Amino acid sequence: MKRTIYIFSNGELKRKQNTIYFEKEKGGKKYVPVENTGEIMIFGEITINKKLLDFLSQQEIILHFFNYYGYYSGSFYPREHYNSGYMTLKQCEHYLDEGKRIDLAKRFIKGAVVNIKKVLSYYQNRDIDLALIIERIENLEEQIPNQKTTDTLMAIEGNIRDLYYKSFSEIISNDKFKFEERSRRPPKNRLNALISFGNSLVYVAILTEIYKTHLDPRIGFLHTTNFRRFTLNLDVAEVFKPIIADRVIFYLVNKGIIKTTHFIKALGGISLNEKGRTTFVEAFEKRLRTVIKHSSIKKQVSYRRLMRLELYKLEKHFMGEKTYEPFVAHW
Repeated sequence: MKRTIYIFSNGELKRKQNTIYFEKEKGGKKYVPVENTGEIMIFGEITINKKLLDFLSQQEIILHFFNYYGYYSGSFYPREHYNSGYMTLKQCEHYLDEGKRIDLAKRFIKGAVVNIKKVLSYYQNRDIDLALIIERIENLEEQIPNQKTTDTLMAIEGNIRDLYYKSFSEIISNDKFKFEERSRRPPKNRLNALISFGNSLVYVAILTEIYKTHLDPRIGFLHTTNFRRFTLNLDVAEVFKPIIADRVIFYLVNKGIIKTTHFIKALGGISLNEKGRTTFVEAFEKRLRTVIKHSSIKKQVSYRRLMRLELYKLEKHFMGEKTYEPFVAHW
C-alpha cells in the first residue's frame, strides 16, 4: 500500500534526478520515498515547478493542497493512467438515465444512514441515551425509497445528518466541544472545525483511490456533476465519513488528545492550528491503517483498502456485473 506524505511547514518541493525532497524554509531537507508514495498532502506554503510536476505525473503521485486554515483547496491530479473510455461511457450512461442515477444516489444515502446508525448504536450500547435520535433517523430513512429526485433525497439526507450531529454533544463528554448547529466555511465552533477537517481528509483519500481505478472522479450521482472538478469522491465519502472521520473525532476529544489550545480564530470562525491538524492527521492515518474482517471476502483489510474495494464494486455496477451495495460496518 502506497504511503501518504503530509507537509505542514513552508518551503520548496524539488526534484533531484529520480527522487524528490522537501527543503524547509528555515533549513533542512527531507527526502520523499517516491517508490512507495501515492499522495502528498500540502498544508504549508510551498514552491513547486514544472520539472517536479512532470516527475510526479510519471510516478503517479497526487498533490492535495489545503489553505492556511486547513480547508481543501484543490489537487494536482496527474494524467490518468488507468482511465477507460468504456468505463467513462458507462458512468455517463448511469448519470444521464434518471432512473439509474437516482437508484445509485439512494444506495449512497442508504449506506451513509446505516453506518450513521452503527455509530449511534455503538455509543448507545455504552450507556449513552441516543434511542430517540435513532428512532427519528429511522423514520426519515423510511422516506428514502419514495424519493424521485436527488434534490429531495439530499434534503432527507440533510435532515438525517442534522439529527446525527446533535448526538455529538451527547457522545462527547466535554462541555468545550458542543455541537450547537452545523456551520461551514468558516466553522463557528471547535466541533464544527473538526467535522469539516475530517470530512476533507475523507474526500481526498477517496479521490486518491479513484485515481487508481478506471473511474472518472468528475461524474457523481448524488452530488450533481457540474462545474465542480470532482464529485464521485463526495458520493462515496457519504458511506465512510461516519465510520472514519467521526470516530476519529470522538476518540480525540473523549481521550483529551485534542484540546482547546489546538484551535485558532480565523476568517470569522474557528479552525485547527498546525499542532491540531498534525494531531488529527496522525489519528486519521491510524484509522485508515486499522484492519478489520471483511464479511464478504472473508479477509482482513484496512479502511483505506475498503475505499478501493468500494470503487471496484461501482465499476462492476456500471458494467452490469453486480448491483452496488454500500459497505456497512459490522462492529
